Amino acid sequence: MEHPGVESPGGGSSSSSQEGDEPESPGGPAPEEEEEEEDDGAPAAGAAAYAMMEDCLLKKIEISVSEAEKRTGRNTMNMQETYTAYLVETRAVESQAEGQCSPPDCLWRRYSEFELLRNYLLVNYPHIIVPPLPEKRAEFVWHKLSADNMDPDFVERRRIGLENFLLRVASHPVLCQEKMLNAFLTQEGGWKEMVNETGFQLKADSRLKALNATFRVKNPDRRFTELKHYSDELQSVISHLLRVRARVADRLYGVYKVHGNYGRVFSEWSAIEKEMGDGLQSAGHHMDVYAASIDDILEEEEHYADQLKEYLFYAEALRTVCRKHELLQYELEMAAQDLTLKKQQCEELATGTVRTFSLKGMTSKLFGQETPEQREAKIKVLEVQIHEGEEQLKAKNLESRDFVKSAWADIERFKEQKNHDLKEALISYAVMQISMCKKGIQVWTNAKECFSKM
Repeated sequence: MEHPGVESPGGGSSSSSQEGDEPESPGGPAPEEEEEEEDDGAPAAGAAAYAMMEDCLLKKIEISVSEAEKRTGRNTMNMQETYTAYLVETRAVESQAEGQCSPPDCLWRRYSEFELLRNYLLVNYPHIIVPPLPEKRAEFVWHKLSADNMDPDFVERRRIGLENFLLRVASHPVLCQEKMLNAFLTQEGGWKEMVNETGFQLKADSRLKALNATFRVKNPDRRFTELKHYSDELQSVISHLLRVRARVADRLYGVYKVHGNYGRVFSEWSAIEKEMGDGLQSAGHHMDVYAASIDDILEEEEHYADQLKEYLFYAEALRTVCRKHELLQYELEMAAQDLTLKKQQCEELATGTVRTFSLKGMTSKLFGQETPEQREAKIKVLEVQIHEGEEQLKAKNLESRDFVKSAWADIERFKEQKNHDLKEALISYAVMQISMCKKGIQVWTNAKECFSKM
């Protein structure tokens, strides 16, 4: 189906997107211009928000997650637990521009508080691809790397990931305006209570409700269907890439460490050779250095893997937007169906004819027809309900149209971000591999020189 519109039972067509409106999905065709009526010179819905990029929060303050600290405390069940707290620092950009170096504002946050902020954004901005958080526990790791979420190296990478999350949100043209984000960065005490008092959890769509909409919607928007399919494929491809990378890292680790055996053997050999001893000893030293370098190399490589993992998690954020649209479309279709049914009932009462079989019709035949007064009263009730239903359908259509416009504006923004980020990450990864190979060449060149001097 081309678009998620629903034919209004009143005769007019009301849709959430115009025919031919095909915004570009990741890897899809270019969008056509919307043909909906708008004020002269007024931007399309969502465009005004994206014009606020100049007011981006990062233009006003610098944000960093500068350190992580292991702590012990009591949880809600009054049981002792060990957790990691992260120091969030902010500093006004204006003070630095004026030559002042004021100390940054600092506060500590737990990972669960970052989760609470993201959940709040997901509920209140369903049309936006909310940046993901870094993984809570390590996945797709090579076997020598610890999967313990308290491992210092993993905590450090997660610290970088949490900082990246805040920078993503603070640079987003819409999310950066959210007051709860500002409170997260500046108000340590009482922030969680403030968020929970908004009652945002009550507005969250249940998974069962969303699943029901997925299978029961009759006129899905092809663009969102394709986007959901794309997100599934993106997640599959990146997952496979990370698994391949982990296997390569395992084998590379083994190859490098085996070079340490060269060092040991050359050292033992040098002990029994007088003329060749110095050369063998020097070559062995180069091999030992080469073998030891793999730990730092693969730790650096893990940061590039984390960049890929971010887009692995972005795939789920894409699907979240698609599921919200399915739910809106399902509610729109149910409103239209209910309105059609009420109009039919009103017509049957007014004409005295029953077009479809119903239990009420059988009851009337068995126990006699209703009096004109009773029919008139029921018609009046139905007319009120029909009017309310038409208003509700109109509101649902408007909500769906606004969602589609805003969502595709953010999808276009996300597409540009994704293409840029993945390109940079893959180039950096290739440069790192080239550098690593050059080091290997240099080690064997040095060994060759040592052998030549024997």
